[in-house]
Amino acid sequence: MNEENSVRDRCRGHVLQNYGRLDIELVRGEGVRVWDREGRPYLDMGAGIAVCSLGHCHPALVGAIARQSEVLVHVSNLYHQELQGRLAERLCRDIGPGRCFFCNSGAEANEALFKLARRVGHESGRYEILTTHGSFHGRTLAGISATGQQKVKEGFGPLVPGFRQVPFNDLEAMAAAISPSTIAVLIEGIQGEGGIHAARPGYLTGLRSLCDRHGLLLLLDGVQCGHYRTGRFQSYQRILEDTPGRDAFLPDALAMAKSLGGGFPLGAVWIGERHAGALGPGSHGSTFGGNPLACAAGLAVLDEIESAGLADNARRTGEQLRSSLLGLQERCRSLIREVRGLGLMIGIEFEPDLLGLVGKPPLSLRMESELRRDGLLVIPAGTRTLRMLPPLNLTAGEADEAVTLLEGTLERIAR
Repeated sequence: MNEENSVRDRCRGHVLQNYGRLDIELVRGEGVRVWDREGRPYLDMGAGIAVCSLGHCHPALVGAIARQSEVLVHVSNLYHQELQGRLAERLCRDIGPGRCFFCNSGAEANEALFKLARRVGHESGRYEILTTHGSFHGRTLAGISATGQQKVKEGFGPLVPGFRQVPFNDLEAMAAAISPSTIAVLIEGIQGEGGIHAARPGYLTGLRSLCDRHGLLLLLDGVQCGHYRTGRFQSYQRILEDTPGRDAFLPDALAMAKSLGGGFPLGAVWIGERHAGALGPGSHGSTFGGNPLACAAGLAVLDEIESAGLADNARRTGEQLRSSLLGLQERCRSLIREVRGLGLMIGIEFEPDLLGLVGKPPLSLRMESELRRDGLLVIPAGTRTLRMLPPLNLTAGEADEAVTLLEGTLERIAR
């Protein structure tokens, strides 16, 4: 305990206090489990906020990073290197004809989307990007300006001009918001930080038609909902899989990160062929983006997903998890308001007056604390929703264990 306290004191004394850190120190991980300093295990259904796509310390990822670190860790993007080209080729194969830009995070990937839109609209004097209420697009100044949540903007004004928000899943509101300055529409296929809300199929196809009619870019933020989390490579592919003409649907550009590197910092942007030449030499860059070590990690993640059938597993085990949670909702109707999501991206919204847990901190944070006490790690979203974003190789038994732990926590606090 003294060692644990010294770690926390050191962090409090020397690390910027910009995170509301939970009262736990994690020291080791394996698969879907992590352990704290006291040796207590936790079932990690958050996976680093949808980052650890293969779980913790997967041998394929560890081995790829170790091998590449002995060959070439970093070179400048002034030079060609094989792994970057191979990773870009794989990403284009799974989305469509285009080009990729590599960076280190989702915020950087979204920044590239903003700059792409500005560059495309420059000659016509268009610069405005329409986004949606409840969205989240990163913590940079442009990212919070694009985000449709007021809490992330407070204290950082004046914001970057050129962003306006409209209701999500409302095609008429988006159409009405288009102005002579509008150049692009940016949405998430499934809003993550906003509480796990999926775009409707007609909304996606309607946005594509709307953007085509008005000469706008359709930009997708797939940072959290992408990389097979829904059972398809990108969430829009899963959402539209039963929609006629689904194979013809493509955004103009798409941002990726989180699960892409399985825990190693890696972000990317796919830009369709039509606009791939907009960001030419000198227009954008990243010192570390797409370095050999990051690309080796990204390729290892893709190889494991493909060889182990993890896209199908995310769909199959995700449906089992969702079905079990819906069953729990039936048994606990006074406690759980809604279960929603696709694949292994599931939100559990609790009743606002759950067992008297009203007030501050928000219900979602208090429920996270109660579940953590019982050995289950989840991620809050908003004031009363918790997210389950587990590794793509979650087993059926681990999914059942998560539901059992949640049910046990609800029974305990109901006593």
